[in-house]
Amino acid sequence: MDGGRRADGAVRAARIGGRMCAFVLAFSACGGPPPPPEPAKADAASRRSLGAAEITGFTGAYGNHAWLGLRYARAPRGELRFRGPQLLAPPAGAQQALAFGSPCPQYAHPFGVDAAKQGTPVGDEDCLFLNVYAPVLSAEQAATTRLPVMVWFHGGSNVIGHAGGYDGGNLARRERVIVVTANYRLGPLGWFRHASLRAGASPEEASGNYGTLDQIAVLRWVRSHIAAFGGDAGNVTIFGESAGARDVLALLIAPPARGLFHRAIAQSGSMRPQDARVAEVFASEGGHASSANEVIARLLVADGKAKDAAAARAALQKMQPGQIATYVRGKAPTQLLAVYGKTDDERLSALPNVFSDGVVISEGDPLALLARPDAHASVPVMLGTNRDENKTFMMTDPKHVRRFTPLYTRMRDPDHYDALAAALSLSWKVSGADAPASALATSGSDVYVYRFDWDEEPSLLGADYGVLLGAGHGLEIPFVFGHFVFGPRSGFLFPEETKATRQQLAQAMMGYWAEFARRGRPGSGRGGALPRWEAFGAGEGAQHFMVFDTVQGGGVRLAQGSVDMSAVIASVLSDARLPDARARCSVLREVMRSSAYDRAAREKVDATCKQLKLANAD
Repeated sequence: MDGGRRADGAVRAARIGGRMCAFVLAFSACGGPPPPPEPAKADAASRRSLGAAEITGFTGAYGNHAWLGLRYARAPRGELRFRGPQLLAPPAGAQQALAFGSPCPQYAHPFGVDAAKQGTPVGDEDCLFLNVYAPVLSAEQAATTRLPVMVWFHGGSNVIGHAGGYDGGNLARRERVIVVTANYRLGPLGWFRHASLRAGASPEEASGNYGTLDQIAVLRWVRSHIAAFGGDAGNVTIFGESAGARDVLALLIAPPARGLFHRAIAQSGSMRPQDARVAEVFASEGGHASSANEVIARLLVADGKAKDAAAARAALQKMQPGQIATYVRGKAPTQLLAVYGKTDDERLSALPNVFSDGVVISEGDPLALLARPDAHASVPVMLGTNRDENKTFMMTDPKHVRRFTPLYTRMRDPDHYDALAAALSLSWKVSGADAPASALATSGSDVYVYRFDWDEEPSLLGADYGVLLGAGHGLEIPFVFGHFVFGPRSGFLFPEETKATRQQLAQAMMGYWAEFARRGRPGSGRGGALPRWEAFGAGEGAQHFMVFDTVQGGGVRLAQGSVDMSAVIASVLSDARLPDARARCSVLREVMRSSAYDRAAREKVDATCKQLKLANAD
């Protein structure tokens, strides 16, 4: 009996230890990277003809076919840096597509490229590759089959991430769709707008939206080649999460993308294209702190060509446009990244991206554009957010938690933590779902809204991660892909004991996503057995949204209602977890700093906080 207990205890200790290591890797990047996967073996049954090219892939982990590392454009380096992507036809002859192409230049990060120490520069400018996942079909079947195509754009603030982090095999096999994941240029190599780069550039290239143009190039490649894999070029859904969702929403108001996609899914995004002028001019002229002029000035200082910022600005004004263009094209990616600095978690610091330039991205208030049927791609749209979006960031922020070790974490003030997370996440629901959905519904578009509520993470060392993290940012992705294996980082968040209910929820979500891709409406999923997902309407009482959770959390169910910034403010003012005016105003101001909002909301917060402070003084 005692021996059995000791053995059971050893098993439990090993299991907990594995989860601890996984959790640290997920949020602290301790330890080394996971061992590389076994090399894929070419499968002759996956051979496909793309013009004069013969592409052979392999059979993936889910009994699917996969083709990795397909180049869709020339390497954008040298004279091709800060230019639009140059599409390439697959080269003639036989080739194997068994490994991912290089990520684009970025800093290594647990949520991006995690095969190097966090904060280390990684990637290569020769990075414009995509991957294709499909159900197993013979070459003859693929030639006559036309399955819906789902093109995924990864998240990561448009500064980290790569397509290789997402296995589309299970979604493709189970739902009989073609899944495409793609790299696109990131950071200053993806979005950089300066007058010196406009000489000889097309109007699209002159925008500086190179990352957006890469995404459009992916869609053009899909239109030309996806039939060889069994895909329907006339039924393409773009979908993405976080920055990828923001890019999806931007493509709705991107004239060059019209006709290249037919549905759109935005998971935890927002409508925030940035002013093109702000991305270019000096900060003293109203520009961004990391505008192109500011960055070039920093490069001049770093090179010893100017002693300080003022001298660099004077030197820059004397340089000819051709000299400036040659100068920035001659810098190594690491040199460009270095002058932006890093955030607290070792990723590239904030920079302007996705510019409203009037050519690639339409100018004007993005919500107003969505409300006009002539100003956006009138396609069915699905939008949603996670109930606890901001907890993903708060749970490692020393302002909100004490981390005695990477695993021994305690909230500084549990009431304030939950109140702030609720307000921030509700604000994200406004900007990422309800506001754009309301605008689209007004325009007559078919639009569907969801909220993801799953929060069944385990407890460890006295900390309940269902509370600390909950339904945090990004946690819906494994459910959409039906793929919970992300190396060692997945073991803690998704333990074996939750497998059955997780898979049930994942199957429901995959079914809805694929049915939306197939028909432009999620309905009751592919099999028709799920609750019917009603559209988010424009009339009073018509704002339906689907809640996604396991049976323990109430199940998959249709709910009703929407929120705006006034409702967010009211929720903070009535939150009993906030003891006084100071606490309420602290949360309101954090909401204003961290979320997309309009001027009226900011003015209301300022006025409200002023009144609260006066009342508190009385």
